[in-house]
Amino acid sequence: MNAQGSTARNARTMQTKRRISWKEIDWIAAESYVNRLQVRIVKAVQAGKWRLVKRLQTLLCNSFYAKALAVRRVTTNKGKKTPGVDGVIWKTPQEKMEAVRDLNTLTYHALPLKRVYIEKYGKKEKRPLGIPTMHDRAMQGLQLLALEPVEEATADKSSFGFRKGRSAQDAMEYIFKLLSRKRSPQWILEGDIKGCFDNISHKWMLNNITMDKRIMRQFLKCGYIDRKKLFPTEEGSPQGGLISPTYANLTLDGLEDLLQKEYSTSSTGHYNANYNKHKVHLCRYADDFIITSDSEEVLREVKILVESFMETRGLKLSEEKTVITNINAGFDFLGWNFRKFKGKLLIQPSVKSKKKVTQKLSLTIKTYCQAEQDLLIHKLNEITKGWAEYHHCVCAKSTFALIDHRMWEMLWKWAKRRHPRKPHKWIKRRYWRSKANRQWIFRTDKQVLFQMSDMPIVRISSLDRTKNPYIDPEYFLKRRYKHKELRKRVYARSAAACGRYYAL
Repeated sequence: MNAQGSTARNARTMQTKRRISWKEIDWIAAESYVNRLQVRIVKAVQAGKWRLVKRLQTLLCNSFYAKALAVRRVTTNKGKKTPGVDGVIWKTPQEKMEAVRDLNTLTYHALPLKRVYIEKYGKKEKRPLGIPTMHDRAMQGLQLLALEPVEEATADKSSFGFRKGRSAQDAMEYIFKLLSRKRSPQWILEGDIKGCFDNISHKWMLNNITMDKRIMRQFLKCGYIDRKKLFPTEEGSPQGGLISPTYANLTLDGLEDLLQKEYSTSSTGHYNANYNKHKVHLCRYADDFIITSDSEEVLREVKILVESFMETRGLKLSEEKTVITNINAGFDFLGWNFRKFKGKLLIQPSVKSKKKVTQKLSLTIKTYCQAEQDLLIHKLNEITKGWAEYHHCVCAKSTFALIDHRMWEMLWKWAKRRHPRKPHKWIKRRYWRSKANRQWIFRTDKQVLFQMSDMPIVRISSLDRTKNPYIDPEYFLKRRYKHKELRKRVYARSAAACGRYYAL
């Protein structure tokens, strides 16, 4: 208790006693102090003490440590070099420390977003993004520290996207449990929300999300600048902000409870969560979701129920993309294809996902056609390792071998274009080397091309959906550690580890 009180006093007086530098901040103490306040917020939400929740949120958002963590987040993520409409980037420790002192919840006013457009895969139209300024991003990160505990305490159990301690792999494992048995539901409603982030009702969010309403209004009504013109934002939470995914999650939470109350009520009118005659279950990842059932007719009723739920929030389902599918025909979700073959459920990387990574590898090889082999291998490894890591817990061994073969063909053409007059044996000796039982290893003295087929397939353990990352952090740490150790043991028995193919 004394240590906790001392840390709290240090946090409150850090900026009043003396001006410390950015490098002098104790980040472990900062995370510990903020985490203790977040735990208190979760417990207050669970107890229904909403006035206490607001007081704790105010305390957190005005603390020095929380402001420092918010600034650190926006200066270390991928968008740290992307400025907003003011063109400001925080690079030096002095600029970061000044940014911490400038974060004031009482006088904060948001600047308009910078509108940029990114390409949609397989489509000609582009996706609009709103880029906030660094100061606005830091304020969003600060408010997010106070809002995330509320989300975790009130979220649907079957929601997996943009939540602490959860991932797409957890959603995949949950779907496997729902659909893998003989008596599992056979029909799936694939839900797609039309322009989810762009159409969420501001009025609904302001009335139902627990945070500082003045600051939330600043986030939502700041407008955006496109081609040097200012446009207002009357609805939606613009994609590109730190807090937008959390807004979307809070907006869509409650759908699972609605389905349970509708389909887990017996004929006598008694509600029981374990009673589910039609096997109606929800799995949601951000704005993508599926709903299972034992009949197509029930899912048509469910669709009407979901549409009314969305309508109150200013959202609509896409008529083209919202379809009802049988598990034997299969469906795609989060980059995987779920389908039963002779009663056995197989989860594999989807055709779209395989095509996308193939095009990405091809574009990388074409872009670096004149580069050194070391640089090309480094760029390719960034793609292959990340893609194999994402799919390491599904039936992807044959897919990994297929992508490896495609990559070999592209690299062979790359090598022949560089030396059109050299014989094939010379090209092989120049770019490929032999080791142990492998004759074709694309490598140099500094870099080795990663082969996806060397990624071990390890199934992820089921997530206990009742656990809260703020109340039960040990569970999530232990679960992550066990999976990591299991993958190490499996890889140690593989041919790549035994043959030391990646040893330089």
